[in-house]
Amino acid sequence: MIEYELIRSDRKTVSLQIRGGALVVRAPRRAKQADIDRVVEEHRAWIEKHLAAAAEQKRQAEETPKLSYEEIQALAERALQVIPERVAYYAPKVGVTYGRITIRNQRSRWGSCSARGNLNFNCLLMLAPPEVLDSVVVHELCHRIEMNHSPRFYAEVYRVFPEYDRYHKWLKENGPALMARME
Repeated sequence: MIEYELIRSDRKTVSLQIRGGALVVRAPRRAKQADIDRVVEEHRAWIEKHLAAAAEQKRQAEETPKLSYEEIQALAERALQVIPERVAYYAPKVGVTYGRITIRNQRSRWGSCSARGNLNFNCLLMLAPPEVLDSVVVHELCHRIEMNHSPRFYAEVYRVFPEYDRYHKWLKENGPALMARME
């Protein structure tokens, strides 16, 4: 049997998630343990594949050379020049206004948008292809219209940036290696 952390809550279905290189199972409070174990066993191939990928990602992260403080500062300074220009370019195309733009050196997020319209971006985006940066900018600006990831939100994203999926995929595949460069 595969080991997992079980979290019971007021949900209707069982969900499986790989977090921190381990399996997390979320299940309804009243679900029988045997039913939960059966779901885990039915998804063994998916679980093993994703656990292996998480282990490989962790190994690569440990072997990835880290950026120095000076290198991170240089990326942040470059981002302060580039990102506001990209935001200013795309905001009219999305049809929105925005507040403050902040550059951060985060370990888990590429960007965010507050309810007040303030935008945050990761300085590591300067290490990605320009189209990836643009895809994140458009994504965050579209949150000014829809503060969720609903079909309406993605309709706006694709309207402005039709190749979004291609660059989002690049970020999913290559982003962990970039994040691993943070100290």
